[in-house]
Amino acid sequence: MTTTPARSRPPAGHRPPPPPDPARLCAAVEEYAQAFRATALAMDEPGADPRTLNPVVHDAYFPVLLGLPPAYNPDPLIVDGRPCHLHTCVERVVVYERLAWGDAALMVAAPGPSLSGVLTEELGDDDQKERYYTTLAARPTWTFFALTEPHAGSDATALTTALTETGADAGTPAAYRLSGVKKYIGNAVRADLGVVFARIKPGPVGVVAVLVEPTRPGFTATALPTTGMRAVGLGEIRLDGVPVARSDILGMHLSATRRGIVGAMRTFNRARPVVAAMALGIAQAAWDYAAGHRRTLRADESYAMDALRRRLAGTRRLVLAAAEQADRDPGDGTVASAAKYRAAELALETAEYALGLLGPGARLDHPLLDKLHRDARAFEFMEGTGTMQRLNLALGHRKGRILDD
Repeated sequence: MTTTPARSRPPAGHRPPPPPDPARLCAAVEEYAQAFRATALAMDEPGADPRTLNPVVHDAYFPVLLGLPPAYNPDPLIVDGRPCHLHTCVERVVVYERLAWGDAALMVAAPGPSLSGVLTEELGDDDQKERYYTTLAARPTWTFFALTEPHAGSDATALTTALTETGADAGTPAAYRLSGVKKYIGNAVRADLGVVFARIKPGPVGVVAVLVEPTRPGFTATALPTTGMRAVGLGEIRLDGVPVARSDILGMHLSATRRGIVGAMRTFNRARPVVAAMALGIAQAAWDYAAGHRRTLRADESYAMDALRRRLAGTRRLVLAAAEQADRDPGDGTVASAAKYRAAELALETAEYALGLLGPGARLDHPLLDKLHRDARAFEFMEGTGTMQRLNLALGHRKGRILDD
């Protein structure tokens, strides 16, 4: 039996401690990164399930690296003798890069709050946060974030999934019905809890986010075959009149302009540095693999590897700057877009160069490198394509947020 922890609020004037040194934080999760790497190829097999294949997901990863608030995480990561709950973007980018070096697919497929937690933290009232975090604290819990639709992509303004009032009294458990289709949703087939975006009325402020358990009637999830990131369990969700209570709708205590699309954008701005960090982890893993398997290099190859090494270091600084910006102001996603675009590009380029460096048979002779290359392609699409990131950068430039010297 799990006891619900009491909610705690920091005293007035309280300042959180400074984040741990990145090098020491990275070292603190090295054992997890190595455990992820140990099962990376096994997790790449079609149908592999992280709930049973990798014991680190259950035994070590949970609850140390969940990123839950302190009141709900009695066993956090300890760095320099101090608890580290991974509740800031800066902490997450450091940790997630190293874990993605081990296996980015398993990193995404592991239990925990993921994007739905960021959104619940952004929009949820106290009762919704307690419901959400208590569920995750009780046992390994997989979550999903359902925004993308088959014909609208992640364009929140074009959503067709509908949340419709049933005509029942607003205080009854099922005052609404949720109907529509979501596609390309991570962990959809194994999730225990998640968030679905739907339209409750026309217009830009008519989009809301709803907490939903897949056990509700009318909810079905089907796995989709993928070439890369197979462990993620990408799937399609069909919602056929799923019952929803008013208490399931996030942000109802906020003004209409602060929930829905605004909440989604602030969530993406906080998530993109983390996605960039995972892409960077794949790039570093590919570089390390090539360097370890081609000890003798021609002059041009040595020059190219050194150039990639410098770009890795530069992109890492950019990702950290984006995380710092996200912690300061999640409403400004300009630097986050820059980091996500650059890291996704670098991950694919590094993996492709490493394959070429190891010769024509590299995919067969080096299956881990083949997996890294296939996984790297996913980051073009995660949390917005490169085109979307360039549009965000152009908008940021027009607003004077970047390149204004």
